Amino acid sequence: MDALCNGYTLIEGPLWVPGRGLMFADVLAGGVFCLGESGAVETVFEHRRGIGGMSWHEAGGLVVSGRNLSFKPFGEGATLTLIEQQEDGRVGFNDITTDAAGRVYAGSLGNSPVFADGREPCSGDLYVVDLDGSFRIVGRDIQLTNGLGFSPDGGTLYHSDTTRGGVFCYEVYDDGNLGEKRLFAEISDADGLVVAEDGSVWVACAGRGGVQVLAADATLTRFIEIPKPMCTSLCFGGSDLQDLYIVCGSRGTDSENAGAVYKVRVDVAGVPVAPARVALPNS
Repeated sequence: MDALCNGYTLIEGPLWVPGRGLMFADVLAGGVFCLGESGAVETVFEHRRGIGGMSWHEAGGLVVSGRNLSFKPFGEGATLTLIEQQEDGRVGFNDITTDAAGRVYAGSLGNSPVFADGREPCSGDLYVVDLDGSFRIVGRDIQLTNGLGFSPDGGTLYHSDTTRGGVFCYEVYDDGNLGEKRLFAEISDADGLVVAEDGSVWVACAGRGGVQVLAADATLTRFIEIPKPMCTSLCFGGSDLQDLYIVCGSRGTDSENAGAVYKVRVDVAGVPVAPARVALPNS
């Protein structure tokens, strides 16, 4: 398996945007990049560090995590903040996703997993931004929030909690609220995740250099190995959503810039991830 591109510190937030290609962020060095169909990589946004998750917004831009949850337009335009950094000791947001209606779900961080912040360990919460732009907490007590993804029917939300060593799941109600958190699968190094149309859950394993594929009943069916040990996240892409893009960081290699993007063709399509449709401030 050869890298499509490399030379990054810690890649996170892979996102397939139709008509553009694969978007991804470099957490430590900063910036958002786009790998186009030609194989060329272009810089989309410079500077912003700490982006762990992204969603495409129908207004023409990206919702990005970090110290807050913000909308950054493609091209010219101001950055708009959807959720300010909270005053409850949380340090920002990590992985995000959208439901079929276009609501944005975002997990907050009690402590930064990559930046030394000197804080006492504390858990984070799971937020949802509604279509009118308001937000609320729908899940609590996540020690290290990571991958988020919905089942094909939208009735279940899967959520990695890396510190607790597992992928959890919630029943999803029509208003966007969530039911009780339940353990779906014990995975000690669960990071980013995506869901396929057959209901299988594909989980990046940050300590084992690959992707663990679980059937809808949590049975392990496959492990896809990549050449580097720190597998951080993944997404489905391509015109038929059967290209699996896998990204990694530099940990466990002899370089600080070993982050890379890999692609493997798979036999099942990913669940389409809807664009965000939440109202934007001052829009």
